[in-house]
Amino acid sequence: MAVFVVDRSGRPLMPCAEKRARLLLARGRGRVHKVMPFTIRIVDLDAEECEFQALRVKLDPGSKTTGMALVRETAQNGVAVVNLFELVHRGKQISEALTARRGHRRLRRSKLRYRAPRFLNRGNKRPGWLAPSLQHRVDTTLAWVTRLQRLAPVSSISTELVRFDMQALENPEIEGAQYQEGTLAGYEVREYLLEKWGRTCAYCGAKNVPLQIEHIHPKSKSGSDRISNLTLACQCCNQKKGALPVEVFLARKPELLKRILGQAKRPLNDAAAVNSTRWALVNALKTTGLAVETASGGRTKFNRSQFNIPKTHALDSACVGELGSITDWHKPTLCIKTMGRGSYQRTRLDKYGCVRGYLTRSKSIQGFQTGDMVKAEVTKGKKTGSYTGRVAVRASGNFNIQTSSGLVQGVSHRYCTVVQRGDGYGYQLVAKMDATGTPPKQGNASHPALYLPGLQAGVSRAN
Repeated sequence: MAVFVVDRSGRPLMPCAEKRARLLLARGRGRVHKVMPFTIRIVDLDAEECEFQALRVKLDPGSKTTGMALVRETAQNGVAVVNLFELVHRGKQISEALTARRGHRRLRRSKLRYRAPRFLNRGNKRPGWLAPSLQHRVDTTLAWVTRLQRLAPVSSISTELVRFDMQALENPEIEGAQYQEGTLAGYEVREYLLEKWGRTCAYCGAKNVPLQIEHIHPKSKSGSDRISNLTLACQCCNQKKGALPVEVFLARKPELLKRILGQAKRPLNDAAAVNSTRWALVNALKTTGLAVETASGGRTKFNRSQFNIPKTHALDSACVGELGSITDWHKPTLCIKTMGRGSYQRTRLDKYGCVRGYLTRSKSIQGFQTGDMVKAEVTKGKKTGSYTGRVAVRASGNFNIQTSSGLVQGVSHRYCTVVQRGDGYGYQLVAKMDATGTPPKQGNASHPALYLPGLQAGVSRAN
């Protein structure tokens, strides 16, 4: 991964390689500015003395995970990947928490004194209002784009938006649905089916083989081309099934038949979440003052296939938009998981909505807060050793530390030192992929922070 660099006033400079960052730190020209993502501050340089290249942030918005890539623009519409990120959302947790709160309130009201129904105390929703679980996806994505602006001289943004690549009017006789069938025709449907069926054959479960679109109810017997009637099958299974109805083909495998029929009718919750937030995200990105480019998911799929790049959220984002070439994409990915910043709720509830315990009123205990990255040097007792990871504070002063090797409980605050204050996110470094989509052997997912004295353990995974 490239290392972010800021000048002595905190203004962003061009990212540098890990080797140069280590040399700057060793020679005293740099200081550690931030551990995650790793950033150094040059103490003898100002931004006015430096030259900059065009950097672009590319986004692949998703329901559960948003891919982000910081790329450097090169000649002939090409890009060189600088850093890769995957932002894991917590929209499902927010939705479940709101549902539980609503249920608890209704239960309590039904058991307490009668309250007259009130319907006029609800404020009108503003235009463009989104549910909290959806607004969370927009806010966290915008927050990280803004953070990258503070760490690197970003000049533009690219994000997925439209559903189809509009065909240039080369054919004067084009009409009707043909306007949506350009060089990328079929990529949207294929990409959706690959995600829906887990990139495996629905009948035999084969992976890493060419998959064909197959009609569950044969088209020769009035089967439709709707998404709910399409699945993926390898060539062998597709030929073996032929024009047989799926009930006949899987007559001896009732469990598999039930699973396929259930999967075919799976609700489109994830697709609906992305469609609901895509315009809100684009409008939010425009508030950054940067030029915003939009592109289709079909274009992303086309670019990834053209350059033989494996399928990940981060690499998908690097393939967004018009792309003449792509280099340096063999990089590890920093997985950023949204953890939240605590809760206003001061009680713990049981399944009936009744209070079963109380939380401390102070978020800070002995100068530490839950979510801080700490290093503990335990010098005596059963837990003697060095631990680095994310801390969960307790009022007693004995904390729990989540390290890369597991949870360590009951570590006294006297042994702890703050490495980085909690920012509401957990970090994990994912190994880089090769051309076949297979992670290489362990040891390739290095991070500059691992070369700092005393931070070799646990910094790459603080969540």
